[in-house]
Amino acid sequence: MSPVIATVDVDRPAAEVFAYATDPTRFPEWQAGVVDGHMDHAGALRSGTKCVTTRRIGGAERPVTSELTHIDPPTTWGVHGLDGPIGATVDLAVAPLTETRSRLTIAVGFERHGIGKVLVPLLLRRQGQKEMPTNVANLKRHLESQQQRSGA
Repeated sequence: MSPVIATVDVDRPAAEVFAYATDPTRFPEWQAGVVDGHMDHAGALRSGTKCVTTRRIGGAERPVTSELTHIDPPTTWGVHGLDGPIGATVDLAVAPLTETRSRLTIAVGFERHGIGKVLVPLLLRRQGQKEMPTNVANLKRHLESQQQRSGA
């Protein structure tokens, strides 16, 4: 099944877009349903580092663990979900358009196991197609409003 892809141009340098979009402590600011996020340890990120995101799913808060599959700041980052019947794979790319403007592309794919074979096509893919444009628009709004507040 093809991934759900969302793209947005942001009036911020690539390094700032990358840092914000890949910081799980900032996910609740722009991702629907996310209430908390953190990496499993401090220090330099590398493949294998775990990211724990707490999501509101079905009225309950549930931790979801993902593993960093690749990172090449400030251009690419990817994680693969480890928990439950649906493993999401997220690939993020930031392309500088100018020194102060960047294009962010996020692709979310779903692996199905057990009940996930039913949930992905019926619910999650549709939900992702609805949420992703809003999520990247929220990210853009937050980053560009930070620019206005700082005067940069």
